Amino acid sequence: MSSIFDSPAVRYGISFINAAVIAIIAFALLEGTIRWAALGIAALEVVVTPQILKHAE
Repeated sequence: MSSIFDSPAVRYGISFINAAVIAIIAFALLEGTIRWAALGIAALEVVVTPQILKHAE
């Protein structure tokens, strides 16, 4: 049986959507060092989440 996480487009799509939400919140509500920390988390989300979802098959 095929999993939805077999497709790289789905894995990366999920992570890009999550990162976009974090970035929007960072720019709209946060300032200073906390904003940069949130943007770092968003960048980490794009790199790490697809790898985790790849193993979730």
